[in-house]
Amino acid sequence: MVLTEKVRRALIACADPGYAAFTLKLTPGLDPARVLGVRSPDLRRICKELSFDERKEYLKLLPHEYHDENNLHSIVISGIKDEQECIEAISGFLPYIDNWATCDTVSPAVFKKHKTRLLPQALDWLESGETYTVRMGVGMLMKYFLDGDFDPAYNRAVAGIISDEYYINMMCAWYFATALAKRYDDTAPYLSEGRLIPRGTRDDREKSP
Repeated sequence: MVLTEKVRRALIACADPGYAAFTLKLTPGLDPARVLGVRSPDLRRICKELSFDERKEYLKLLPHEYHDENNLHSIVISGIKDEQECIEAISGFLPYIDNWATCDTVSPAVFKKHKTRLLPQALDWLESGETYTVRMGVGMLMKYFLDGDFDPAYNRAVAGIISDEYYINMMCAWYFATALAKRYDDTAPYLSEGRLIPRGTRDDREKSP
């Protein structure tokens, strides 16, 4: 509780009503009372000011009250240096993610070099049916598996996602835009052959040519 109050005071000191209004426009559905409007540089600074033990404790303080606390949580996760610990922290946080911004802020540096355990977990997230869990899985494939570790199976996995959820389908579109730039020969047929249309229900997909 002491840590919660410490962090909250730091966040409130950086609150920007104008940025809060901007955030609400970008992330419809958020409760305005839960948005302080703390900018990313301030969140990163607050994270750095926490001790190692405080960061570990903060990850246990779920659920958070403010959207900005959730974004700070994402930044704390992104700094974890052990692959398995990071995956476990993401998995524990996923049920509390309720918007695309918090979801996409999770970008751990550890996965740039250590991701053997991440791959099966990311593919598992794709199957969850939960909007931001699926989005996290697609995002992880996009961020960490379109370069030297690419496999055409990842394109097939993302193309196989069937959802009416806007924030899933937008991430799938982002994935394929990035894949087209990085893996053109493997990705172009998904567009030229219409493999991504329609993006709706399974019945619609089965009726498509």
